[in-house]
Formats: sequence, structure tokens, C-alpha cells
Amino acid sequence: MKKDDIFEFYRRLAEDNPEPETELEYGNVYQLLVAVTCSAQSTDVGVNKATKTLFESVKTPAQMVALGLDGLKEHIKTIGLYNNKAKNVIALSQILVDEYGGEVPADRDKLNALPGVGRKTANVVMNCAFGAETFAVDTHIFRVGNRTGLAVGKNVDAVEKKLDKQTPKPFRVGAHHWLILHGRYICKARTPECWRCPVSDLCRFKKKTLDPMLKKTSAQK
Repeated sequence: MKKDDIFEFYRRLAEDNPEPETELEYGNVYQLLVAVTCSAQSTDVGVNKATKTLFESVKTPAQMVALGLDGLKEHIKTIGLYNNKAKNVIALSQILVDEYGGEVPADRDKLNALPGVGRKTANVVMNCAFGAETFAVDTHIFRVGNRTGLAVGKNVDAVEKKLDKQTPKPFRVGAHHWLILHGRYICKARTPECWRCPVSDLCRFKKKTLDPMLKKTSAQK
């Protein structure tokens, strides 16, 4: 995708949603870290349901450690891989208490070193909590990048590097949110809703889908 097209791509997404933000619900940076750690291979809706009552009583790493492994499992047992996620959350909470005074470090490498916190999770926390220009490539963003031609790459690291290199300055902080929301609600995996896509004419995807209502109308004629 050409430089001018990339700018226009983001401009339109920004016009539709001027202040994009994560759909995960949280009250502070620590809760955000927990929510994102729990979101792997799970939906934001599912995580929000699981953490709603948890976050009412647990707002700090010390409180999470006090809750304990079994207590945490009881709260998040409805989400996938909850056993491993619970172990990681308790472990990272203990490290935050012991090494960071209960605070979440505003450093991607330090975040990445915490149990259960991969590069994507660290990027999300850095972006959402600290306003860093990071690009957390999940399945949605990977798909949008490759399908549209915005950032083509064989793996998430390659797509992240392309986005980091090619995303214009005005859109760098919000890019992660615009792309994930676009992939989640319009540029869907099985059937992208090209007929209502604001960047359809810029997209390189050849098999554009038509409005099913138009198909139905045509079939009735």
C-alpha cells in the first residue's frame, strides 16, 4: 500500500472513531495488565465477565497475592486456559510486590519478563496505560494487515515491524485500537463486511463481499 493510501486508511478509521480504546474493562494499570494477560485465546467480553467481581475487590498486586491461586481460579474459571493464567497472574503479582513496590513498570522489556506476559501483552499495556507508540499484533491485526495490504508479513513480528515503520505520526498511538476494532467488527475472518467498510477502495483484498441484502433483493427479481 502506498504512503498516501496508508495515511488515508488511518484517517478514515480515525474519522469514524476519534478516540479509540480497548474494550477490556479495568480501573487501573495493574487491572489492565491482569485483564490483558487473561485475554489470550479468549474474548474481551468473556474476560470482562470473569473480572467484573474480581476487580471490585482486587485492585493491587498485594490484594491478588492475598486472594491466592484458588481464589483467583474461582473468579476466572469461565475463560480458556484459566489454570495457567491464574498461576501466571499470581506469580507476576508477587514479582510486582517484591521488585516494583506494587507498581506496574512503564517498560516493555520489564513487562515482557513477567510470567505470562508476552510481547503482545506488553505492547497493549504500554499503549493503553502509558500512551506508547506500540503495535500489539493479534489475530485481528495480523489478518487486517495482510488482507488489506497495509502491513504484509508472514508472522506477527513481521507485521508489527511493518506497522511500526509505515504508520504515520498522527495515528501511531491509536493505530492498534483502530485495526483491532476494524478486524473484530468489519474485516472479519470468515466473511469480511466489505460493503460497509470505510477503506474498501484502498484495500487490496480481491474477493470483496457484497451486501447480503442486495443479493437477496437481486434474487427476488
